[in-house]
Amino acid sequence: MSTAILTGKPVPGSSIEADLRSLGFDLRTATDAAEAETLLAEVPGDERVALVDARFVGHVHALRLGLTDPRFPLAAIPGAVTALPAGRQALTRAMARENSAGGGTTLVDSLADRILTALDADGTAVHRPELGSLVAAVPADPQARNEARQAVTDVDDEAVRLKSAVKARDGFFTTYCISPYSRYIARWCARRGLTPNQVTTASLITALIAAACAATGTRGGFVAAGVLLIASFVLDCTDGQLARYSLQYSTLGAWLDATFDRAKEYAYYAGLALGAARGGDDVWALALGAMVLQTCRHVVDFSFNEANHDATANTSPTAALSDKLDSVGWTVWVRRMIVLPIGERWAMIAVLTAATTPRITFYALLVGCAFAATYTTAGRVLRSLTRKARRTDRAAAALADLADSGPLAQGFAEALRKPARRLPGFAAPVVALLGGLTVVLTAALTDFGGPWPLVAALAYALTSGLAVARPLKGALDWLVPPFLRAAEYGTVLVLAAKADVDGALPAAFGLVAAVAYHHYDTVYRIRGDAGAPPAWLVRSIGGQEGRTLLVTVLAALLTASQFKVALTALAVAVGLVVLVESIRFWVAAHQGGASAVHDEGETA
Repeated sequence: MSTAILTGKPVPGSSIEADLRSLGFDLRTATDAAEAETLLAEVPGDERVALVDARFVGHVHALRLGLTDPRFPLAAIPGAVTALPAGRQALTRAMARENSAGGGTTLVDSLADRILTALDADGTAVHRPELGSLVAAVPADPQARNEARQAVTDVDDEAVRLKSAVKARDGFFTTYCISPYSRYIARWCARRGLTPNQVTTASLITALIAAACAATGTRGGFVAAGVLLIASFVLDCTDGQLARYSLQYSTLGAWLDATFDRAKEYAYYAGLALGAARGGDDVWALALGAMVLQTCRHVVDFSFNEANHDATANTSPTAALSDKLDSVGWTVWVRRMIVLPIGERWAMIAVLTAATTPRITFYALLVGCAFAATYTTAGRVLRSLTRKARRTDRAAAALADLADSGPLAQGFAEALRKPARRLPGFAAPVVALLGGLTVVLTAALTDFGGPWPLVAALAYALTSGLAVARPLKGALDWLVPPFLRAAEYGTVLVLAAKADVDGALPAAFGLVAAVAYHHYDTVYRIRGDAGAPPAWLVRSIGGQEGRTLLVTVLAALLTASQFKVALTALAVAVGLVVLVESIRFWVAAHQGGASAVHDEGETA
């Protein structure tokens, strides 16, 4: 329930009351500041409340943007201010001060605007949405009112609302091949009361059906899989557009959207691998390689963004060059396309699935993603080396959480903390890279079942601890988490391939998928300002170095067939633990009234 308190003298013929009711507000009327303060105190503390000037003239969508967005504790547009429960105390305090200063006299100018000025004077953050061509005003006289009403008539707020439903920055394929019609699907869903979470779920189900079609291994199945994958992507775009169109943002929705994107793509990889196997072609190594590469790409994105989230003195000639290129229209689209964002990537996968074979599809995917990863990572390394920035404790903590260090690495980090301080600033990523290369190459160059991968994994646990022994504030320390991800996933991939037994690579695929889910979940918690997963969870699944060591122990002690079974059991155990804890956390956050968020999502 939401309550709007209309302040000031009503204007004959005004539509403000009907507009507010259409947005779900229960109306109260106050003739002076004292009465407005009394009515504000009567509104239950767990409800949204708004102060709106009765003389307001503007578009309904301007009111919607200013008064119904669930992401901001306090928000305002000219003539209206609103507060969610989290911002209620600040609003009440500003109202009391204004009432005391004004003596409760009859309202002449806009009380809502005076309250906003008081909030600003307190240093309280108040969200002011970008209205663009939308009108929101409190006219002072009849002539100004007539002009404002004419301005409202001249702008189609529904067209503005549809346009703003589309993400401002997106890939070429999404912008020109999906969004021109998916926005109308979003409006259709809104008018029928569908929620973004329902559309997100429909997108997941469609993608899983596409994966099942690909798993048939028939040409008809591959064609159907490609068509359904595109349909799933259309729905994936629609859910975000529906959230923006109807302002239905939520913590749970942002998590579902981000998590399901990964689940859809990786389930489709598995479907392609199963379909190829039905035709006598084993491409599980390619499928696992594609998942490893794509996940590591995302970790690069996440780590770089977190490292520079709140960096100060953030300057870079490389960034300046990028800004100049953005001023040339065609370069913007070329640069967005060559990183193979989700729209272009899924379109490529769908077309190749329908027209070629799974092996060709994975080859193209691996080449494209490898080029994109090289391009983006090289650019970020150059930016990091040329910028002069001080990174904060928050950024260092986020990178440490993304590193996913278990008890072994943390123990080594504590023991090596003093020696690590004497190492050069670039030491952390170098140590992480060398340790990861050692364990992966050792597993690749020795026979399955030998002791050397185990020895290398022990050394890797030591280097992992050394890499995180001091705060990750160096220019290139954001490379530590992706290097650790590549080492863990690469070791599982190589050992499963070296086992050379049916079922080992699918089991490895399941294990990496379960661990990758945990790593994505960590990212989404950090993005939502919810902190990292609990320490007991990281300990219970061993941390990245503990899992790497465990897999090498299993490979050394078990036969190839037994190793396959052990990988399967480990995948199930890790998957259950992280999934149950993740669902518990996000559902609790949603039910507990956590601040609503909307993750625009990474284009990759």
